[in-house]
Amino acid sequence: MLGAAAAVTQRVRIMPSLYVLPMHDAVWAAKEIATLDVLSGGRVTVTVGVGGRPKDYRAVGAPFERRHQRMDEQVAKMRSIWAGEPPFPGADPVGPTPVQPGGPPILAGVMGPKSTRRVAEWAQGVYMWSGNGQKAEIARSIEMVDRAWEEAGRSEPPRRVAGFWFSLAPNSLERLQDYVFEYVKTFGEAGARAMAKQMDRATPDRVRESLDAMRELGCDECYLVPATSELAEVEASAALL
Repeated sequence: MLGAAAAVTQRVRIMPSLYVLPMHDAVWAAKEIATLDVLSGGRVTVTVGVGGRPKDYRAVGAPFERRHQRMDEQVAKMRSIWAGEPPFPGADPVGPTPVQPGGPPILAGVMGPKSTRRVAEWAQGVYMWSGNGQKAEIARSIEMVDRAWEEAGRSEPPRRVAGFWFSLAPNSLERLQDYVFEYVKTFGEAGARAMAKQMDRATPDRVRESLDAMRELGCDECYLVPATSELAEVEASAALL
């Protein structure tokens, strides 16, 4: 069993879905991410974003204002820390040194054209979101990302990662819609209820439909974001894949 587990581990990259970077200190984030890169043997890719819920920022005492600009600055700061530069003149460098030269690849979770143009200056790819795994939504995002990369003069194509909510646990549809409602109700209960009712990736066929669509669009990866933390969710997902 240990040998089999080790073989699987060597093939799997570690990639948290999204790190809301402006809620955190850049140096501390760099240290955490570098530590994970060391522990995983250099298999980390980190996705950063600004989030959209002011209460999340308030909960940790971080300002909601200028979050996009702060994320640009924080990414530059993290890369300087990973390169061994001290956080300020006279300070010691902050370890550990990442296994991956220059630090783990950084993707950006963005949705609008303005934010996509910003991250085209520094990200290696983009995490594109469609709550219900809709092909048309991801297709529009790919077009926007490709255009931003071209305008930024990037020679390397962006890594394309898509993501959507789903559930395959018992009572999957009800639990998926309840989860989405709870997550977005901070923006207003009426709108959250309407959005939640649109979510239907709650059967193997519906999940497979979205995965097939992402493959057809040329996505490099797809995040399945579960509505529950039950083992049944993991087992059903593994069986489907």
